[in-house]
Amino acid sequence: MRDLKDLRVEIDEVDKAILELFTKRMSLACEVAEYKISTGKKVYDKAREDEKLTKLSSYVDDAFSQQAVKELYTQIMSISRKKQFSILRKNGIKYDSGFVSVDKFDFSDSVVCFQGVQGAYSQLAMLQYFGDSMKSSFNVQSWREAMEAICSSKADYAVLPIENSLAGSIEENFDLLSEYNVAIVGEQILKVEHALLGVKGASIDDIKTVYSHPKAIAQCDSYIRNNHMDWDVVNLHNTAVSAMKIKEDNDKSQAAIGSTYNATLYDLDVLEECIQDDKNNETRFIIVSKDKKYQKNANKISLCLELAHEPGSLYRILSNLMFNGINMNRIESRPIKGVNWQYRFFIDIDGNLKDYAIENALIGLSEECVSLRILGNY
Repeated sequence: MRDLKDLRVEIDEVDKAILELFTKRMSLACEVAEYKISTGKKVYDKAREDEKLTKLSSYVDDAFSQQAVKELYTQIMSISRKKQFSILRKNGIKYDSGFVSVDKFDFSDSVVCFQGVQGAYSQLAMLQYFGDSMKSSFNVQSWREAMEAICSSKADYAVLPIENSLAGSIEENFDLLSEYNVAIVGEQILKVEHALLGVKGASIDDIKTVYSHPKAIAQCDSYIRNNHMDWDVVNLHNTAVSAMKIKEDNDKSQAAIGSTYNATLYDLDVLEECIQDDKNNETRFIIVSKDKKYQKNANKISLCLELAHEPGSLYRILSNLMFNGINMNRIESRPIKGVNWQYRFFIDIDGNLKDYAIENALIGLSEECVSLRILGNY
């Protein structure tokens, strides 16, 4: 048996030889990039890469080695593409995002819409984001109506919840973002503090039925389960609607779970505050517009991607971020309607559309994705 030290010396020599060949290969890749720039050919040639992987893997016999060769050369060709994409960027070739940079948004003449009745958490998020800077606001019944409002210019901006720190994503709104040609221009994190609301003079002992949105009820599950198992819990489509019902019914046996703002708005008593199970409960809202603009100091980008339904496609896409040193904050997948078992990905990354690294990554993503859409820079 050979000594381990001797084996490692020989491995080092092989690695050095591989490195020299890798460096030579990358040099040739640079020449390929120059040729493609002059001819207008795309960097990513899937048919060529698939053909090469099949040929290279045929040089070895066993299944393990064949898979290893495919994996190795998939990585090498991926690195080669990233180098070529960077050369394209240096030669002035950019991905046209369709977005325009502005110094600052002027909301003074803006109309904003939110989903739900007066007192909805969407309205609270709107007030926190816009304050007194907007011209006016109005409410709609559904998130789709909010999208329609901005696309038809009835509103300049819409406020939509996109995810909750406990309940997770609002799937419907991700689907709406992919369906409507709109842009995210801002976000607002709202601390969600649920309270138990009753009519004037009611007490907790009077309560028999509680109304609220299903997610709000879920976020207060331990409070209800551990203290009030005898309550009938009824789902309604909005916390503020629940508060409105309590006001209209004027029944001491009924209560709503909602914000303390609802108590002020509908003249109700706060029977108990902060009943949510997790006191760090927060919801992220996005501010959406039909105008594709971003502030010059924006530092987050949201992307919508569709990938080829094949092994390694997600890694290939994400490597465009890795090689450009871009941090990914979030990834979400949603089924593509009408295509079984294929998915659309929503990705949030750090950066600005003017950043050199972002422009590099977008060139690569635009070639390697089936489709790429920038949802916003904010």
